Amino acid sequence: MEKFTLINKARSRIKVFEPFEDSSKNSSMINAILISYGCVFKRSSKPVMKGSRVESIEEARNEYKKLLEEGWEKTYRFNSFLKKKW
Repeated sequence: MEKFTLINKARSRIKVFEPFEDSSKNSSMINAILISYGCVFKRSSKPVMKGSRVESIEEARNEYKKLLEEGWEKTYRFNSFLKKKW
């Protein structure tokens, strides 16, 4: 499963949907989605991430679908800023 980033019509808010793996379990199954959200102040700068939460896959799908219906669009613009650095 890959990471998806949505941006609102005004290009001021983003939400990132990515797989959440529970490290306390030995299985590699993904049964939850991490939803991070933040604000975009300048298009050329890194977005400011305000928080995140973990949702079930079904709840995350419902939210993703609702956002698309509201006019949010899929974007790849911020992927380089949002890569995890280990």
